[in-house]
Amino acid sequence: MSEMEKDRYPQVGVAMTCRSFEEYGRMFSCEFKQGDRVLDVAAGASSFGAYARRQGIQAVAADPLYTLKPEEMASRGLRELEEASAKLAVLQHVYTWSYYGSAERHEALRRQSLEQFLEDYGRLCGTEAYVPAALPRLPFADESFDRVLCSHFLFLYGEQFGEAFHREAVVELVRVTRKGGEVQIYPLLDLKWDRYGGLEVLMTFLEGCGLSPALEESSLAFIPGSQQLLVIRKPAR
Repeated sequence: MSEMEKDRYPQVGVAMTCRSFEEYGRMFSCEFKQGDRVLDVAAGASSFGAYARRQGIQAVAADPLYTLKPEEMASRGLRELEEASAKLAVLQHVYTWSYYGSAERHEALRRQSLEQFLEDYGRLCGTEAYVPAALPRLPFADESFDRVLCSHFLFLYGEQFGEAFHREAVVELVRVTRKGGEVQIYPLLDLKWDRYGGLEVLMTFLEGCGLSPALEESSLAFIPGSQQLLVIRKPAR
């Protein structure tokens, strides 16, 4: 096994994310406005929605895990947080710590985000705030959201979910985005930290559909080579 292979993040299956509102702003390099209707797809245990709703943002989270009861979600979230922290402890040398500062602070922020999510999920699971749903099919009407976000799912699991799945999933994200709205996907890397191999073909396909896909700069430097996100703009007419 090469040194590069040793440094790759070891992940089996799809991990539960638990990122914060501030991390979302940095990942997607955007400001979320009061009154905006925002969909977070594959949201996991992120506290983005919980915080966003307190700011007057109409945030909806979608994830297949939302069939779980609050106590089941808490147990799974804590277990995955501990597992992820153990993996990062071994790989500290490959990450950029300009935002998090240290592995210890990274874990503390994740734990804080998870706690905020669990408090909100305990009150609102079973409501429209947390919708059990999985790509490539979402239970929302056409053009329901101003902005649709997908963090650490599409592209990251490129080997597990092939190009056909990714194309179908992205088309679905576009479907539920209003005219003049945006789809944003981050990061553009797979679990080997390589650029998703089908990205250029996907962007060409989207352009052929009359959309405007673009690679833009992300403000969250952490994963090696993760300085960009995909932004897909839907024409206003």
